[in-house]
Amino acid sequence: MEMISERLVPASRQAVWEALNDPASLRDCIAGCDRLEQVGEHEYEVGMSIRIGPVSAKFKGRMSLTDIVAPQSYAITFEGQGGMAGFAKGSAAVRLVAPEEGEGTLLQYEVQAQVGGKLAQLGARLIDSSARKMADDFFARFVKLFEPEAAAAPAADGPGDQPAQEQPRQGALRSMWSRVAR
Repeated sequence: MEMISERLVPASRQAVWEALNDPASLRDCIAGCDRLEQVGEHEYEVGMSIRIGPVSAKFKGRMSLTDIVAPQSYAITFEGQGGMAGFAKGSAAVRLVAPEEGEGTLLQYEVQAQVGGKLAQLGARLIDSSARKMADDFFARFVKLFEPEAAAAPAADGPGDQPAQEQPRQGALRSMWSRVAR
């Protein structure tokens, strides 16, 4: 799976660069992430829960930042194991450039992802759409870090949680599914 896109971030390139290198900011932007701990220079251990279609998995892995050209660009790589669900590998090339018009910073990214094991059996369409949604969610949350109301108000969601309005719907689906499964 490959995805190329960009987001306009309402902040200076230096501020965006600092957030992209802050483990707490990254953890808060990765849906399902419960652990992002620095273990070396530009090396992190990651723990996260994901759901792709009917398969849920808790991944433990390693994330590295490479090809660093501060404050312009870097590459992120991730490799993780999800137990019986399989494995996931991914990379993202990130560039920060001035927009052609207006203020802020244009965050350009190219993401590649690969899965194996049970996850790979789900089909390319489902995997691609799930990976695309995860990347979109990450960058949407990242942009929100710089919006004035995000800085002024306490977050309604916890780190890596899904938006509060989505939680009741998922609870209802689980409840319905448990009745059908009986």
